[in-house]
Amino acid sequence: MSDNDKVNTGHHIEDKELIKNARKPVGELGHQILERMNRSHETMAVWGVSHFDVAEDDLILDIGCGGGRNIERFAAEIKSGKVVGIDYSDVSVEKSIKLNREAIDEGKVEVIQGSVSEMPFDDGTFDIVTGFETIYFWPDFINDLKEVNRVLKKDGLVFFCNEAVYREGEMEKYDDLVELLDMKIYSEDVLKESLEKTGFKDFKAYVNNENDWICITARKE
Repeated sequence: MSDNDKVNTGHHIEDKELIKNARKPVGELGHQILERMNRSHETMAVWGVSHFDVAEDDLILDIGCGGGRNIERFAAEIKSGKVVGIDYSDVSVEKSIKLNREAIDEGKVEVIQGSVSEMPFDDGTFDIVTGFETIYFWPDFINDLKEVNRVLKKDGLVFFCNEAVYREGEMEKYDDLVELLDMKIYSEDVLKESLEKTGFKDFKAYVNNENDWICITARKE
């Protein structure tokens, strides 16, 4: 494999064709990266979800549900509630359904294909909306946050968790990845400003400096 076939992700040197599928998994490489994401993001996800509580009757929406591991996690915490996953990749939907088949058959989980920019849910449907490693790719961040706000109940919780946080003067290591995936890495300040602009309050940010992770919570006004 030549250097032209590789990309620096900021932490590792990876196969470019594989990493391309981080944005929208397709085909066999899409299946491969989803399998890997379910494993490699697990430590970050466990750290992230430790910052909020799930009630057994919560209705939860996971946007950009990928391989479905976080759907599985939340489904294990609810009893009378429900977890809905949405992703614009048909491979992600397929993978999430396969992983959560039993919970789907029980009526605890639903997985659908769709876009964050226009979600097929009624106003005020969900208690919690989550996004793991996904907001980098949202096409119109402010509009899409308004859509998240719309589907949340009053005082409902929004939670995002990212493996990369923007820091002034420290972003060169992500240049190749940002160019390859056409992604946006957000700072804590931009996240706070964007959420407050789109009808959220009680913003909280948690940063794991050792790993460059960030997760945030906020509530619908």
